[in-house]
Amino acid sequence: MLAVAASLTPLPGLASAAPGVGGVIGWGSIDFGVNPVPPSVASGISAISAGSLDVLALKNGGVIVWGDNNFGQTEVPAAATSGVSQISAGWAHALALKNGKALAWGNDWYGQSEVPAAATSGVIAVATSALHNLALKQGGSVLSWGARTDVPAAASAGVTAIAAGGDHSLALKNGGVLAWGNNTYGQASVPAAATSGVTAISAGYQHSLALKNGSVLAWGRNNHEQATVPPEAASGVIGIEAGWYHNLAFKADGRYVVWGSDASQESDPFTCGPVFGVSAGDRSTFILKPDPTAPC
Repeated sequence: MLAVAASLTPLPGLASAAPGVGGVIGWGSIDFGVNPVPPSVASGISAISAGSLDVLALKNGGVIVWGDNNFGQTEVPAAATSGVSQISAGWAHALALKNGKALAWGNDWYGQSEVPAAATSGVIAVATSALHNLALKQGGSVLSWGARTDVPAAASAGVTAIAAGGDHSLALKNGGVLAWGNNTYGQASVPAAATSGVTAISAGYQHSLALKNGSVLAWGRNNHEQATVPPEAASGVIGIEAGWYHNLAFKADGRYVVWGSDASQESDPFTCGPVFGVSAGDRSTFILKPDPTAPC
């Protein structure tokens, strides 16, 4: 298994960078134009989400999309050019959250870009990864549309976080992970360790991640050792991201850890920390740094 932690190096200009705002660095696959990243995401970016064919970034409340455009997914609708608070990239479609309303555009094979009425108000989080979407509403109820529409009764209230995988879904409730959908590789079979004390979740294509007491938990498909957590991700972790076949974690000290598939060198660290955000796509990796131009 390839697992590497990129070290923290003090960066000039870090103190002057706005908290949670910086630039994108990407590496790995160049398919569909996801890499190299466009100049427009070199600064002012507060969030990043990598799909399989394209990448979303959030800048001053407006969505930027680059990569494949066979389904019009890089053509950002006017409603998503301001006031957006969250983004999520799927398989050739995009989600955004604005004033409690889910926005969707791009590929619509399974109706995933047709926002249901229930997701047009009161939404506090959105998630996608492949061909289905999740929305979390005030009060903790989960909605699902697209290739999957099923939601278990346990996810009808009290949920605080959601994650959509390739064909399975995760929710966080009272510190425990709920999982449903395709379970071919055990990705929806929650291990005992993830039934309490969990603070974050992320769903890959056929595997799942959870964060507990600064340590990453992983289960599901392990053909690229994506469900084998390296020692570097066993402590001090504050954020996690599951890609299709590889994962990212970032730590309180600014370092990041990447492991799993390395078919396009997506698990080879391209730069040093500190980072404040990460996103893993299909054989591509993206991180957010306060100043992406600063030398290591």
